Amino acid sequence: MRGSRGPRQPGGGKQTAGPRHKRRENFSRHPEVRAKASHSKSARADLPKAESRNRASPISVGRRPERPGRASFEARPPRAPQDDGQRKGAAAQTPTSVQNVAVTADEAGMRVDRFLEARFPGLSFSHIQRVIRKGEVRVNGKRTQPKNRLEAGQTMRIPPLRLDQPKPRVAGSEADEKTRAFLKSITLHEDADVLVLNKPMGLAVQGGSGTTRHLDGMLEVLRDAHGQRPRLVHRLDKDTAGCLLVAKTRFAASALAETFRSRSARKIYWALVAGVPKVQQGRISTYLVKEEREDESLMRIARHGEKGASHAVTYYAVVETSGPLLSWLSLKPVTGRTHQLRAHMAHIDHPIVGDPKYFSLENWELPGGMQNKLHLLARRIVVPHPRGGAIDATAPLPPHMQQSWNLLGLDAARYDPIVEAPEE
Repeated sequence: MRGSRGPRQPGGGKQTAGPRHKRRENFSRHPEVRAKASHSKSARADLPKAESRNRASPISVGRRPERPGRASFEARPPRAPQDDGQRKGAAAQTPTSVQNVAVTADEAGMRVDRFLEARFPGLSFSHIQRVIRKGEVRVNGKRTQPKNRLEAGQTMRIPPLRLDQPKPRVAGSEADEKTRAFLKSITLHEDADVLVLNKPMGLAVQGGSGTTRHLDGMLEVLRDAHGQRPRLVHRLDKDTAGCLLVAKTRFAASALAETFRSRSARKIYWALVAGVPKVQQGRISTYLVKEEREDESLMRIARHGEKGASHAVTYYAVVETSGPLLSWLSLKPVTGRTHQLRAHMAHIDHPIVGDPKYFSLENWELPGGMQNKLHLLARRIVVPHPRGGAIDATAPLPPHMQQSWNLLGLDAARYDPIVEAPEE
């Protein structure tokens, strides 16, 4: 179970906590880590990319009734080649020379990489990232980043692109029907605007180098007669199972993207970790920075004033324990940094069981009968529905975690104290 995390870096991190099964105001600072708090504040002041202070009020919980009409998974007539008419001036063909295109009002708020993906569906994910990283894509004459948001009226410089030639798709083909049936089998919620999928462990959300089977590619079979296809709203790590939100319309994609930017989405994760935290309920606040290694990249705790670090906040609560060896934790991330929960659990010396990147405890052995897979589940998501009301979806334990729960005698119906944690 040794990982490649290496020694924990010094830097602006703090763990705060309060007694178990108390109300939200009891997620207070823990005395053992007060010394880290002042250092974290200094780091926060020095870092150029400060955390956004935008906060959202709590939302009501409840399912929005499904709209009548045909579900996404029913067979459709062959798709028309045109777009849905909302994307004015979209490039219909691959640019063979440099183009300058204007961002429309309908495209405002889109990420740079999603903009290119929407305009040129044949572009591979890795190619999009490469041309942006090399500075070949410019916004208003300046270099940009894949995650930057576009504004209406901005001009994007698009270099000559190389599209992967997609395999011919026959409407109603056996492969499409199998994909449609698979997506239906993992659907937790669906209405006219939104899908919530129960992503299996081991299935990638998006393509990349060497990844050809992924959920984003599967959504192509749900493209409607107007050429509009479902869009991912957020991501999960390949080995994380659970709730994944998908927008079926551009309207829903824009509204849900704003929900995540404003931190109005409420997400709860379950994890099985090594050991038992001394503090039963706590708040972890650190700065994380990406570190590139020879064969992989990972997130580590940033050093004081380190460039490119991002603030990350996670609340956790011990739900149940299995002796001194293992604990079932419920986690509520306030921010959504890459590998945030995995890095934070490793930071407090309770890494998630089966984590190949961040588990590095010495002389720790996996109990017999348990699978050496990442024990992390996106258990529940609650978000405002784009047309009113709320979406509230819960994912069951994936097979390998259910096996561990059964082996350890853990009860998935047990009260989850993380619901008492604050929202910021």
